[in-house]
Amino acid sequence: MQRLNQDMKTGQLNHIYLLYGEEAYLRKQYKNRLKEAIIGDDSMNYHYYEGKGVTIGEVIDQAETMPFFSEKRLILMENTGLFKGGGEELSEYLKSPAQTVYFLFVETEVDKRSKLYKTVSAKGCAVEFGIQDENTLKRWVLGMVKRENKKISEPALNFLLEMTGTDMENIQKEMEKLFCYCMDQDAITERDIVQICTKRISSHIFDMINAIADRKQKKALELYYELLALKEPPMRILFLITRQFNLLLQVKELAGKGYQGRAIGEKVGLPGFVAGKYVTQASRFQKEELRETVEACVEAEEAIKTGRLNDNMSVELLIVKYSSNR
Repeated sequence: MQRLNQDMKTGQLNHIYLLYGEEAYLRKQYKNRLKEAIIGDDSMNYHYYEGKGVTIGEVIDQAETMPFFSEKRLILMENTGLFKGGGEELSEYLKSPAQTVYFLFVETEVDKRSKLYKTVSAKGCAVEFGIQDENTLKRWVLGMVKRENKKISEPALNFLLEMTGTDMENIQKEMEKLFCYCMDQDAITERDIVQICTKRISSHIFDMINAIADRKQKKALELYYELLALKEPPMRILFLITRQFNLLLQVKELAGKGYQGRAIGEKVGLPGFVAGKYVTQASRFQKEELRETVEACVEAEEAIKTGRLNDNMSVELLIVKYSSNR
């Protein structure tokens, strides 16, 4: 990010940029800023391609066309999948493109072994936007709070991030709601967060796993029905349950090897303020029990895909089985 900021500040822009990674908010912010820096509001010399199925020959023809009453032409390509396969022809072109063309690629995932990625990295600037760590998110939120002339305590800030997760776009939306709700007060409290912020789906899943660990079948099923009421598809719920148990298994194994909370978080990709809760939750299960549950989740998915059970019933039976007293 530092290089991108420097390029835009000095105006010495590269002809090829690739923005990629899981953090959609940062990808979007820098995409818009780079577009503004390169082409401004010149729509005549701006071309946007999105999704798979892009005709590379057409893109190259655009790149070779002289800009209309300008010195620059911008081609923005988003989520094309070309960095995972099929980008060889474009890779060859980018080794010696027209001097008037600028390329801006925006992707969620890339294969760093691909020819296109290697060419862009060598000839241009590739920047990864990963999930931001705990301290970065806290500084960002505190910056927003300060700009609104408000305050938030450390416990309230931690609680906010537990509610919202690490998705920066989601955090920003929840902060906007909080600022409106707390317009007439100086500080944002935990009570305000409970009243206003939408509980992320993964928090429902976490609570459901706790209920399963406690053998509170009624509570576990209530949480499942709440998710269905929120229009969450059973298959997505099953995916999240599987992911949760798989994470707990990894956490359990790392804890058994002597790793502590923050180190475990770094290993499995969890923020520090969340990792401790996963360690606690994992301690409530035996390792074999976690492994068995992960396998049962895979079997439930197979039962749905083969038509042996409908998706709703399959997930419900899974919850009933593992929340029963055994």
